[in-house]
Amino acid sequence: MSDSLDHGPANPDVAVRRPSVLLYDWDNTLVDGWAGITAALNAVFAKFGHPLWTKEDTRNRVRVSLRESFPVMFGDRWEHARDVFYDSLTRLHLDHVAPMPGIEAVLEAGQAWPQGVVSNKAGAFLRREVTHLGWDRFFGAIIGAGDAAIDKPDPAPLHLALQQLGRATDATTWYIGDTALDMQAARAAGVTAVLIGDAQHDGGVERAAPDIHFPTALSLRTRLHELA
Repeated sequence: MSDSLDHGPANPDVAVRRPSVLLYDWDNTLVDGWAGITAALNAVFAKFGHPLWTKEDTRNRVRVSLRESFPVMFGDRWEHARDVFYDSLTRLHLDHVAPMPGIEAVLEAGQAWPQGVVSNKAGAFLRREVTHLGWDRFFGAIIGAGDAAIDKPDPAPLHLALQQLGRATDATTWYIGDTALDMQAARAAGVTAVLIGDAQHDGGVERAAPDIHFPTALSLRTRLHELA
């Protein structure tokens, strides 16, 4: 587990070396969009007679993409459930998306490197949210669910982002996220797994098992300034 004073490697065998590329997860890493996702899910649950979720339920339960989770949740009616979800999300998601505290300063510091987003949010919605926040200038690749052949935790979306950035896949790429699934995707892709926050909603830092851990956006921004 990392030392919260120097924000060093969670794995003592991994040195905090200067990265060559910064890739980020989206929801709960760069933005808080859970209210919009929860409202869209509850529109589906109401339609199908399922119990409604709180925002905290959504934060704790949503990990994989819709095309993986909805067939399990709704069986052979999953495509209808998907349509209800996206209809609601189309109307609501931009009203609810907001930067996580301190994250815009991280992205400013990160401009010393090529940057990209790799998310399990549907690609069209993801790109609209990036534009809504005025963040297109930060990212050379924006990959969402459905853009690659398979979604996270498969490595395909991370590899696609690196391909769009014209970069090789190796440990000098940092993939920065907030969940164990993000760390799993990073390891599968052969890049460095970087956790931001305490992953309390996903079993904690030890379960996430990152290569590098930054407890806060401020600690990540500080290290990026040091490495630039």
